[in-house]
This record gives sequence, C-alpha cells and structure tokens, in this order.
Amino acid sequence: MEYIQGLIQSYRDLPLLVNQWANVVRWEMRTRLFLRTAEFLWQEGHTAHATQEEAEIEAKKMLDVYAEFVEEFMAVPVIKGVKSESERFAGAVDTYCIEALMQDGKALQAGTSHFLGQNFAKAFDVKFLTKENQQEYVWATSWGVSTRLVGALVMAHSDDEGLILPPKIAPLQVAIVPIYKGEEQKALIDAKANEILANLKNMGIRAKYDDSDNNRPGWKFAEYELKGVPVRVTLGARDLANNQIEVARRDTKTKETISTDGISQYIDGLLLDIQNNMFKKAKTYRDEHITKANSWDEFVQLLDEKGGFILAHWDGTAETENDIKEKTKATIRCIPIDDMGLEEGVCILTGKPSKRRVLFARAY
Repeated sequence: MEYIQGLIQSYRDLPLLVNQWANVVRWEMRTRLFLRTAEFLWQEGHTAHATQEEAEIEAKKMLDVYAEFVEEFMAVPVIKGVKSESERFAGAVDTYCIEALMQDGKALQAGTSHFLGQNFAKAFDVKFLTKENQQEYVWATSWGVSTRLVGALVMAHSDDEGLILPPKIAPLQVAIVPIYKGEEQKALIDAKANEILANLKNMGIRAKYDDSDNNRPGWKFAEYELKGVPVRVTLGARDLANNQIEVARRDTKTKETISTDGISQYIDGLLLDIQNNMFKKAKTYRDEHITKANSWDEFVQLLDEKGGFILAHWDGTAETENDIKEKTKATIRCIPIDDMGLEEGVCILTGKPSKRRVLFARAY
C-alpha cells in the first residue's frame, strides 16, 4: 500500500504540469508532450533477492501495483502482459507491462516491471552471503513508471475543452463560484459558500471558494473546465433565497440544481460516481476496440479503419514480428497474462502454427 500512496502523491501533483501545457509548448518543440521529451521524471525501483522465485514474485507484484494505481486512481483500464523477446528490456529475462488504449485508437505502454534474473548481478558482480556462508549472485528486479502517465491521463479522458481529471488524483476536486451584484449580496453568499467549503474540507475533499473579483463568473467556468476540475458549484442570490445550489460535473457536462441541505454528502458521492463513470467510459471504449483478426487482409483493414488492440495469431519468431512491424507499423504490445486469446491457430502472416493470439497495436 505504501507504493500506491507514493504514486498518488506524485501523480496528484503532475496534472498541475499539464495545466501549464501552453507554457511548455514554448520551450518543448517535440510533438508528444509527456510521452517522449528530452527528460523524464521517473518513479523507479530496484530489488535484489536470494532466489529466483522471490524476484519473480516481486516483479509481478509491482506490475499489480502499477495496474491498480492506473485503474483505481487514474481511471484508465489496462491489460497486463509479457513483452515478446524483441520488445523486452535489454538484459531482462522477462518484461511485464501494462498496456492502455488512448482515444485515438493507439496503444500506450503505461508501466513496466522487469525480472532481470542474474544477468546484471553477473555483469556488475553483485553478490550476497547465503546462510551456508557462500557467496552467490543476487536475483534482481527493476520497475518504473514516468511522466508518460500524464500523457495517458490527458489522452484517455480529455476533450476539446481541456482536461478531465479523475477525482482521486485531481489537485482541486470542487470549485465554488459565486454570482452576485453588489457587496450586500456577496456578503450573504460568502457566508453560505464558506460554510459549504468548510464542510467539504472536513470530509477530506479538496475544494476552493473562488471569490476573486478580477474575473467574471463565465471566465472562471471556462478556466475550471480547461483545468479539468471534476465538480463546479455555482451559488447566486436566487439560489441562496431558494436554499439551492447548481452543481456541474466535468465528465458529462451536466448540471443539477440541488438543495444546500446535505450538499457536502451529495458532492462526496458525486465524486465517487465521476471516478467510476470515467473508468467505465474508458473501459467500454477499450473493450470495443479489442478485435480478433483471422487473416492478414483483415488485420491490415482493422489497423487502418478501426485501430485499437488486435488479437491475432503469431508464429512466435522475431523475423515474423519484425516483418509485421515493417509492413504495418504495428507492434506486439504484449502477450496477455490472462486467458485472452488463449487458443490455437495459424499465424496471420506466415500461416505457421500458433499456440495463442497476442495483442497487436500501433502505439506511441
């Protein structure tokens, strides 16, 4: 759980970087911000173990940690798998990965965990003393995620109006905006808004009352929409008189007029609903874009016309894998860990026997 907590803290701050994307463009000339930049910010770990079994368990555990974080907090569904020999990390025995699908139908490797065996230990002479007082090489793992996850967050959820952030990692979950005429109305609204704000904060909700007078309400609405704030609350003089408040959610762009009685509990539940809805929407899109291909022509047509993940048979050779990549720019994203595609068939390119389907896609 400590791994998850560390990731939450790190990646709750990173959307603030995305909110400054306009400034980033001025100095970062590459076209894939947060995916392939001059410098990466990494969350990375390395472990050394006495046995092969312990190291393999650790590598798989970290893959599960990353998958849990990306799905439960970023609301992005992933497929866990093993990389082919050509795609695995240099020097690794096995590379485990989580693969996500973006809204444009391209895949994105969202995290990796490597079982390194004793390869690096032998290369750098890393040994330990056993209980039998013998020196042996350690069994090692290496795992990491990077600011690439910020790119995943943007491309999996956002729209033409800006970011849409999952509540669990949104730096600001609720923005309260007043609408008033004159100081008398403002004073009354301030009192109610600050009461709501205090209740929200007492529930652990990250909220803000924006009573600044340098921008009009419409400007604030657009600003919080651009920044992907999950919930916007609007309180005006008429709302105050009717003991009600307008609540807008960023994910569906819908608005509701709610009684101010119990509004904090309502918003708390709404944030959970938004989190679940964002994951459900992304998963539905992902699942609708996992397609089986049974022939080469069908494979190429799906890549060009539909995109997404394609489950297809592969004969297991690096030569065929490279040929497919050169002909279509599609790569084997992973060999799924679960039973997905677990059936015998023939390779889509060579016609040779295949024990199972693997996951192909064009990717970032």
